[in-house]
Amino acid sequence: MAVAVASYIPLIRIGLYVALALFSFITFALCAARLHYTLHIPIGDPLNGGVDFYDPVVAELLFTTLITMPFCLYAAFSIHSRYENKYVGTFAAEIALLVVLWLFWIGGAAVATEFWGDLSFCQQFQPCRILTAMVAFTWLSWVVLTGIIMLSLMFSLANRAWMEPLHGRWDPRASHYHA
Repeated sequence: MAVAVASYIPLIRIGLYVALALFSFITFALCAARLHYTLHIPIGDPLNGGVDFYDPVVAELLFTTLITMPFCLYAAFSIHSRYENKYVGTFAAEIALLVVLWLFWIGGAAVATEFWGDLSFCQQFQPCRILTAMVAFTWLSWVVLTGIIMLSLMFSLANRAWMEPLHGRWDPRASHYHA
């Protein structure tokens, strides 16, 4: 039974990485829409007295999505094709990078929620709907990222695989990667 479940772990990890990449892309698009709106405020719009501006948290989330998406694609590719890289090819490196991303996502989600946590009073306006969706997808990304960290951490601990290949498709008793 344990062997059958363990054989699905790479597929689950790939699925989580693809979901995180998708949620990151959606957050990226929402951040871009918000930046475009605030940097080109329409004439007569009462927001900020009609003066263009940008929200620092949106810029932080934009940066976070831009570093998350390529890493997700790299990790999903590595797991799927059993690709190994000497710099970012171990579970220890994966978990370290995921923790850094986790800090960026939790920071952005917390600040965005503080600013735009309850915009129910203005849902008839598109900018409010964009902000509400941005906060939602930021939290969804953080939840999926937390799941990836937990799964990778549990797998690494259970198999003593800190310095083993990131793809995780090896048998520590028969693998030439195991020291």
